[in-house]
Amino acid sequence: MLLPDWAVLNAAIDWLGHGLWNLAWWQVVLYTLATTHITIAAVTIFLHRAQAHRALDLHAIPSHFFRFWLWIGTGMVTKEWVAIHRKHHAKCETVDDPHSPQTRGLDTVMWRGAELYRAESKNAETIKKFGHGTPDDWMERNVYTRYGWQGVGLMLILDLALFGALGAAVWAVQMLWIPFWAAGVVNGVGHYWGYRNFEAQDASTNLSPWGIIIGGEELHNNHHTYPTSAKFSVKPYEFDIGWVYISLMKKIGWATVKKVPPKLQLGDVKPVADEKTLEALIANRYEVMAGYARGVRQACKEEIAALKARQADVSVLQAAKRWLPRDAEKVPAIALPQLAQARAAHPALDKMVTMREELRQLWLNTSQSREQLTADLQAWCRRAEESGISALREFSLRLRAAQA
Repeated sequence: MLLPDWAVLNAAIDWLGHGLWNLAWWQVVLYTLATTHITIAAVTIFLHRAQAHRALDLHAIPSHFFRFWLWIGTGMVTKEWVAIHRKHHAKCETVDDPHSPQTRGLDTVMWRGAELYRAESKNAETIKKFGHGTPDDWMERNVYTRYGWQGVGLMLILDLALFGALGAAVWAVQMLWIPFWAAGVVNGVGHYWGYRNFEAQDASTNLSPWGIIIGGEELHNNHHTYPTSAKFSVKPYEFDIGWVYISLMKKIGWATVKKVPPKLQLGDVKPVADEKTLEALIANRYEVMAGYARGVRQACKEEIAALKARQADVSVLQAAKRWLPRDAEKVPAIALPQLAQARAAHPALDKMVTMREELRQLWLNTSQSREQLTADLQAWCRRAEESGISALREFSLRLRAAQA
């Protein structure tokens, strides 16, 4: 039996207003947040940690689900994303980096990150050189790669069917989620502003110690320090929700973790540093230098307290304290005069900065033999313990307790 015209019209209006799911506004918001979070999880777990860095192997079930979801949720091609990201690590903060705010400007990466991605995806040399080892089965060749925009079109049809006209807004948020959070915030702000646990060789920063909204990608400095680690959190107060999902999949046999951040092991203090101490130093150099930085900051805090007790000017040291534990090449030119002034006025801090660079040279100097580097480390520890600076002595003793 055919419906009257008015009944058809009412049904169409009702569908436009509510769709198949007649949900309250907050339920639609929850649906949108849930689907965008799944997309974030697919990017960080499948594309980033599993494919780009081989930090874990995924079972076929989650692997194929993530590939399908990324097809309808982003339209991105696995090989392209992986190649661009690997190039970012290989050329980080140089003119060849596809999306560094240090060379392209924060505004450009933040608001035009998706454009930078699309431009680099057309670079055949990038895809060939950095895109190896990604899925190349029938589905990848004939569906996901060939019909990228048809995937996101399928998501649009689904949203419209579920929510009517409101589905277009839901779809828009889903499509903008990755370009904003991943291409903009992580690639842009994550190399410009935030805190650093480690003195990585680039400008990467941790945006927040709680990696929830972007699936753990907030811990970007940690990731750049240990790029092949499946776990991004390293401090007790840091939280990586992507690692939570990986741990759950590991329990049911859906994930095999290959690597996590190394942890410095301490034993008894050795009479002198030996080759095993050298191995431990090199293998855990980022953690070791993070510990050294804490000593520098504590010594600086004590110097500032002493100045305040004498009612002396602390402005120069306050301005320079941020840069004292940093690599010399990371200190901006505008901060160099204040840093030099602070070091000249505070011999203990100057000694700590000097010896920090000497310690760093132990793994940067590749021309020296293992025996010579061990002798240099022994001499460094001896000078540190005879310096009369408590922070240096305590650090050296801890270093002599390090185990490979």
